[in-house]
Amino acid sequence: MSRVRPPPLVTGISPKEGPAWTKVTIRGENLGTGSADLIGLSICGHNCLLTAEWMSASKIVCRVGPAKDDKGEIIVTTKSGGLGTSTVSFKLLKPERIGILDQSAVWVDELNYYDMRTDRNKGISPLSLRPNNPLGIDIDKGKFPLKDLEMTFPGMSGDFTSENFSATWYLIENHAGSSFEHLKMAASNLKKQANKKNEGSLAYVKGGLSTFFEAQDALAAIHQRQDSDGTERVEGSMTHRLEVILNSASETADTLFQEVLGRKDKADSTRNALNVLQRFKFLFNLPLNIERNIQKGDYDVVINDYEKAKSLFGNTEVAVFKKVYAEVEMRIRALRSLLLEKLLQTPSTLHDQKRYIRYLSDLHAPGDPAWQCIYAQHKWILQLMQDCRDEFIGGQRVCAGVLDLNGDSRPSALGRLGHASSLKRGASLQMTRPSNWRFESPQQVQFVEKLSDAMIGQLPNFWKLWISYVNGSLFSETGEKSGQVEKSKKNARQRQNDFKKMIEEVTNRLVKLVRGALLPTTLPPAEQSLYGGWENKTELPGIWLTQIIHTVRGCYEALSALEIPNDLLQVIQDLLLDLRVHCLMVTLLHTADDVRNLAEKEDWLVDNEGLTKLPSQFEQCVVHMLQSLKEPLEIKPGEINILQLDQVQDQATDLCVSIMKVFISCLEQLSKNTDGEVPTSHVAMDLSSPDRFHNTQECPSPTSEQRLLIILSNCHYLERHTFLNLADHFDKHCLTGSDKITRVSVAAVRELDEKLFEAYVERRADPIAGSLEPGIYAGYFDWRDCPTPTVCPSSSGVRSYLKEALVNIIAVHAEVFTISKDLVACVLSKILATVADEMCRLMQCVSNFSKNGALQARLELCALREAVATYLNAESNGSFHMALEALPPLYSASDKKLLEELLNMFKSSMRLQLTCFQPAYVQPVKR
Repeated sequence: MSRVRPPPLVTGISPKEGPAWTKVTIRGENLGTGSADLIGLSICGHNCLLTAEWMSASKIVCRVGPAKDDKGEIIVTTKSGGLGTSTVSFKLLKPERIGILDQSAVWVDELNYYDMRTDRNKGISPLSLRPNNPLGIDIDKGKFPLKDLEMTFPGMSGDFTSENFSATWYLIENHAGSSFEHLKMAASNLKKQANKKNEGSLAYVKGGLSTFFEAQDALAAIHQRQDSDGTERVEGSMTHRLEVILNSASETADTLFQEVLGRKDKADSTRNALNVLQRFKFLFNLPLNIERNIQKGDYDVVINDYEKAKSLFGNTEVAVFKKVYAEVEMRIRALRSLLLEKLLQTPSTLHDQKRYIRYLSDLHAPGDPAWQCIYAQHKWILQLMQDCRDEFIGGQRVCAGVLDLNGDSRPSALGRLGHASSLKRGASLQMTRPSNWRFESPQQVQFVEKLSDAMIGQLPNFWKLWISYVNGSLFSETGEKSGQVEKSKKNARQRQNDFKKMIEEVTNRLVKLVRGALLPTTLPPAEQSLYGGWENKTELPGIWLTQIIHTVRGCYEALSALEIPNDLLQVIQDLLLDLRVHCLMVTLLHTADDVRNLAEKEDWLVDNEGLTKLPSQFEQCVVHMLQSLKEPLEIKPGEINILQLDQVQDQATDLCVSIMKVFISCLEQLSKNTDGEVPTSHVAMDLSSPDRFHNTQECPSPTSEQRLLIILSNCHYLERHTFLNLADHFDKHCLTGSDKITRVSVAAVRELDEKLFEAYVERRADPIAGSLEPGIYAGYFDWRDCPTPTVCPSSSGVRSYLKEALVNIIAVHAEVFTISKDLVACVLSKILATVADEMCRLMQCVSNFSKNGALQARLELCALREAVATYLNAESNGSFHMALEALPPLYSASDKKLLEELLNMFKSSMRLQLTCFQPAYVQPVKR
């Protein structure tokens, strides 16, 4: 196509926006030379050529079709200029549905108002003709759950057709992500819609002005046609035909709209009637609504409806209203009975109790529901504690918890107090004793824990209910309820003494039940049968009593935190004092039994220091006892130091002394046991020590002499270390009387030490001393007639009896050294004193010595003295001196020289045997 004119250019359009089928005027340049030259016209992508009307080269009139695009250009195509361009755009608005009663300047396609999914025409509800998007902006659905919106806006709706429409709900639901500019645009659209409605007919006329012009032109043409045909009403004339058509249209319109207008008038009259009867409808439906709300538990709604009905119809004189209101009162009385029954039910939470009391108060229930609830709770707590005791006494409790002795034992009753650690428990349904029966939780312990659970779980709510009753917080401080608050306070002031007696009764019941289980002798005889009954249960050891003290203390602290007056809780403090004293005494008595049983654990295994495990086990037993007494001796706020009580202090000191004496008695008993009573064992040495015999690994059971030495070594260790360590532990744990305990214990162990030492020395020294005299005079030896001692390799001049005595002494040395090096000096000194005394006696009994006899006697005395010189004391030195004085003196130099040579020969020949008597041999003991 050859172009002879410039391409079309659209420079303006009026209006610039509108719904589909809006008539627009297009202005521009080179829009064609005529209707035949115009071959294309599109607005927003929709072909509008069929509705186009070419007016001039700069003006075209057409209607906008239903385009897919919301906004687009206006493109004109002509034969002479080709495809054109546009500098403006048109915005296509979504069509607004027009109601069947709305005015419209254009013809409305009625197909939109019928359901085309079925064969029959079904009218759509006028509500569906309302716009889906009244704001005129894009909908941006938020992610807010419907349940959250319903909770935030109770009784409202996001549907703008609803009577309870909430604009905030609608914006959150449909425009949560819209920007502020879009919302401003939406507000502008709403203003336009409002202005359009306010303008009324004027707006209607302006919106369809072109249509009116077209109608005017049509009427003018009709009038002109009528003038040409004549104005007479002639059958078949145009005027007659037009009259028939108009009458038919009027009748058709009446037929169409008469039913709609009739229904509208009927609806208005019905609505007015319902508004008038709404007040009375509330009363007629109230009995049924009360039943439904009671079943749902909506007591607040029932109370509000009742208050409203009472204010409206309480004093009515209408018979019908009186009858209905009487039925309402009957149902309210039934509700009062139901709420009172729920209030007095046990157990119940404090929240529920306060709620029911408020409901009964709002319903003007007779009496004092709050005090009735307090009284019922008091009786229930007492019965709960008594039932707990009866349950345990009746043997219904078969489960036992297991105590972890390696951890901190905390009763379960204190779990709600926020303690960091708790008592570790297991469950067992076995009736027979398992292998760890010693660690089962006794019945009394479980009873006290459950009792404390009941007290801690119920008494705080009981106290808080009373406080709310006293300060009037059971009722809200509003004008209509201020009288109830004052009445509650007045009743509380009158019943303070009664409530104090209730608290005293509860605490006394708790204390008596615990005393009946643990301290039955502290109860009066008349009450022992009521609160006791635990006679067939074994007495609890200290560890369980400590746990019970912990439980009772936790109960007292929980009640003190409620700010209950101290005088009401003093009975619990008195119970704690008695429990602490009882725990102290029982622990000391049981410790004495445990110490007494230590003798059965003696295995006679000796360490490097000559000690068995017995002293260490004894010390550990006492230290463990003191550690277990840490909690009973601890002084909590409001408690006293039980060790400051003179009687308790004296008893505790005496029991501690008895524990020491019991252990010393165990040592003494072990020393007296015969070989048959000693467990099969052996004396073991540290083979790594150079001070021990390497060939001593497995030996028979220790002899009675060896046991004496072992016990002597243990006694020395007790005196020098154990008792001093225990004294420090006594002072550390604030147990008074440690000086007396140490003094008496040391005296007792010294007494045992002396007794055992004398017994061992007697057993070892007497055989050696007794063998001297037979050895001296063996072979009819005579001091008056004996050969001269000679120096030769085969003989040192010292006779065999003395060597035998030295060997026996060496054997004693070896035996003592094997057990305890520290005992060697004192044992040998005592034995040598006995031997020296015996030699002195034998020498003094000789009436006459020959020269050779005197030399022989002096040789043997000197050889013995010099061999054991390291272990001689003043007594033995004196005996040797007296023995030498009983001998004739040596005057000859040759005799003296011979004596010296004989002594040297003796020392040389027995050098190995005599090494044990040398001080240089003594090596430090490993410690």
